[in-house]
Amino acid sequence: MPFRAPVSEYEFMLRHVVDYDKVAATTKFQDAGLDVVDAILNEAGKMCNEVMAPVQRNGDLHPAVLENGVVRTSPGFADAYGAIASGGWISTSADPEYGGMGLPMTVTTAVNEMMSAACLSLQLAPLMTQGQIEALEAHADAQIKSLYLPKLISGEWTGTMNLTEPQAGSDVGALSSKAVDNGDGTYAITGQKIYISWGDNDFAENVCHLVLARLPDGPKGTKGISLFLVPKRVPDADGKPGVANTLKVVSLEHKTGLHGSP
Repeated sequence: MPFRAPVSEYEFMLRHVVDYDKVAATTKFQDAGLDVVDAILNEAGKMCNEVMAPVQRNGDLHPAVLENGVVRTSPGFADAYGAIASGGWISTSADPEYGGMGLPMTVTTAVNEMMSAACLSLQLAPLMTQGQIEALEAHADAQIKSLYLPKLISGEWTGTMNLTEPQAGSDVGALSSKAVDNGDGTYAITGQKIYISWGDNDFAENVCHLVLARLPDGPKGTKGISLFLVPKRVPDADGKPGVANTLKVVSLEHKTGLHGSP
């Protein structure tokens, strides 16, 4: 039986369960009324049914592989991701100043749930990017925002989060990755991270990693941890992916499922 996104269920919940009309009544979201949201959900449903669900099985039949240091994704994933990015489905709640739609997170949650049901192994890539977008919007300086956010929001670049290490899982404070100040506003980071969902791919121009690491004079435990943005390719003066950074993928995890997600 083919997958069908439960659009009508989300429309019902927005109207009768979560009181979405109160959200739409605010000044910030006055242009995102229920009629607009219904249209968005219906378009998201079509994308899930026609683009994402058909490639779901490919992820298990033809898993992502690591070839000569480059991750090769499952058949159809690159085209499906392109449809997600060009459709604006990564940008739904992102800041309009950088190309986002600025919709309520309530709407993004509904869209993301449908996309996850259609093909979770692929949807993890946009989800990781959305998480990075939120972090940069909240904490990055103006220079980083202007350089990275438009590319992440458009889907040209993808994002990840790098927390876990072989000896530091639930105990994040035990991580040992080190960051040394280069004296020019950049840091040299050394260490090993594991369980990095979509740590690399073969369809985005750049892969940007948010990495937890410890400064040499940082205190022990979580208080001594800092967050760094580490691109796969360092942007040049024009903001385009430049020289390759020194990070590399050394292996893919052997999992019981979600084999399409490297």
